Amino acid sequence: MLTIKKLLLPAICICLLAAFVAYAFLSSQSPLEDFPNGTVTSSPTVKPYSPTATTNPHTANPTVKPTSSGSSGTGGSSVTSNPSPPPTNTPDPDVPHETDHEKADDYQWNSSQVVDIVLNGNSITTSSPDTSNIQGSKITILSAGTYRITGTLTDGQIVVDTQDKNTTRLILNNIDVTCSSSAPIYVANAKKTILILAEDTVNTVKDVNTGRTDEPNAAVFSTADFTIFGGGQLNVQGNNNDGIASKDGLIIKSGIITVNAVDDGIRGKDYLIVKDGTLTLTTGGDGLKSDNTEDPSRGYIDIENGVLTITAGGDTVEAETDITINSGVLNLKSGGGSNSIISSTLSAKGIKAAVDVTINGGVFTIDSADDNIHSNKICTINQGSFSLSTADDAIHSDESIIINAGEISITKSYEGIESTEIVINGGAIHLTSSDDGINGAGGKDESGFQPGRPGGPPGQWSFVPGDCHLYINGGYIVLITDGDGIDINGPMEMTAGYVIVNGPTSIVNTALDWEGSFKTTGGFILGLGTPGTSIAPAMTASQTSSQCSLLINFRNMKSSGTLIHLQIDNGTNVITFDPVKNFQSIALSSPMLTTGITYQLFLGGSSTGTTLDGVYQNGEYTPTSGPVKTFIINSIVTKFDKV
Repeated sequence: MLTIKKLLLPAICICLLAAFVAYAFLSSQSPLEDFPNGTVTSSPTVKPYSPTATTNPHTANPTVKPTSSGSSGTGGSSVTSNPSPPPTNTPDPDVPHETDHEKADDYQWNSSQVVDIVLNGNSITTSSPDTSNIQGSKITILSAGTYRITGTLTDGQIVVDTQDKNTTRLILNNIDVTCSSSAPIYVANAKKTILILAEDTVNTVKDVNTGRTDEPNAAVFSTADFTIFGGGQLNVQGNNNDGIASKDGLIIKSGIITVNAVDDGIRGKDYLIVKDGTLTLTTGGDGLKSDNTEDPSRGYIDIENGVLTITAGGDTVEAETDITINSGVLNLKSGGGSNSIISSTLSAKGIKAAVDVTINGGVFTIDSADDNIHSNKICTINQGSFSLSTADDAIHSDESIIINAGEISITKSYEGIESTEIVINGGAIHLTSSDDGINGAGGKDESGFQPGRPGGPPGQWSFVPGDCHLYINGGYIVLITDGDGIDINGPMEMTAGYVIVNGPTSIVNTALDWEGSFKTTGGFILGLGTPGTSIAPAMTASQTSSQCSLLINFRNMKSSGTLIHLQIDNGTNVITFDPVKNFQSIALSSPMLTTGITYQLFLGGSSTGTTLDGVYQNGEYTPTSGPVKTFIINSIVTKFDKV
């Protein structure tokens, strides 16, 4: 009997835990709010994003809500397996970030114990000779402590070389230091060094082009953890290689920092954290960089706030593992911008991470010759305002893109949003592309690169068929494309949201293109384009869809500006739309399409309403002639050719 009691308690605990997990899962599957009656009154209001206490992107996973059920029936060019659930947003390796080196007392010191160092052109004096070694215009600080440095060195060096376990602080108080042979500020050994920019001061550090690439290879170089803090200015000219670099962690706490560098601007090998400040970088290589390739817990960049203006020949923000951005204003230009054609060997992306990119907020203006935002694994956008222009993809991730909120304006792109798996749960997206707008094509970085880039790798325009997915669970999406509006090499699923596609005028492309099935259970989608080819029909739906879809192909191309008006025969408006491009096909799925109801389609005419992205709001429609088609919706998919 005692043995039975011992076994009974664990069994009860397991059952209770299973019930709790089941309840949490079912609660998370509640549908997202649809746009009422197939209309939209305005772009969605973007609410501030409040990140949780856990900021590690490996553990702070947003919830996605796909509709999970079997699907079969008609679709694109072939029938494939059912859509798999979106990813869990847990990259491999699942390793938390190394803890940064910041402590509360980093920015506190006893003013009575500050050691003064005065730079006198080609000589140096100090108030505490025992704590340092001076040789001409070079001073080596030998003991941890707080040092206030003032003056000018025409050709000299400030070196920190301590074995102490305490922190070394360097207060820059209007210095101007040039070194012709090495780094003007060089932390050779220290536990941790804080570079303090005294309030209302201007500090300048310059090195000279020696042609050497061995360390120290930056104008401000540290082998140990390094922090920059204060209300003053720091101007760095990295004429030999990098501007500011640390072989350990690097934190920008505050300050007004300007860097001009022939290679990278600011580099923290283990991590680079920008907590605040005003940064202006002009670089021949990358702008902000973290490049530890050996430890998966390192090589990351966090941007918490600040105003960052970066013009880079390479990537403007680049990390070997993750990039997390919580707030700030970022103005980024890479590779000469979106009008440039770069070599296939050059990476000139705006924001680039080898693992995850997570954006929780901020204002972004990115103009790049390569991708604007790029991740080799998962890109998650939880909030933010984006103005993107690129010669390649605006938002690209090899494995998954998850958009939960934000205002995204893509004014120029070859392909707008590209990944193997794309999940759109919310946000307002306006996208213009010279090829596909939303593209699921295997997620390969070069799979959809703009033709004309010289020296592309073999197979750069090849795609991986059948294994891609698109889930639209919300959001407001407007696409203007020369290629396919939405092109997914796999199934699509839509549960909510509002989508308008001003698609291609070329017969080889369509407004909507997928493989297998397009399951629609809610939301509104209007796609205008061409009838397409036999393997890429413009619109259909799987037999498991619960919302009706309509496809109408016309005999001839219709001109842009020709109003499209669909109404129920009692006069109830479904949509009145003013297309910005010529069209020969209309694909529509709406909650207002119901079986057994008679509809009338008009072309031309006028409306007294106001337009939002081509959709008329309110007002009255006046036709110039009778309907071009009167029909009854008699199934989930209703299709008419040669109207």
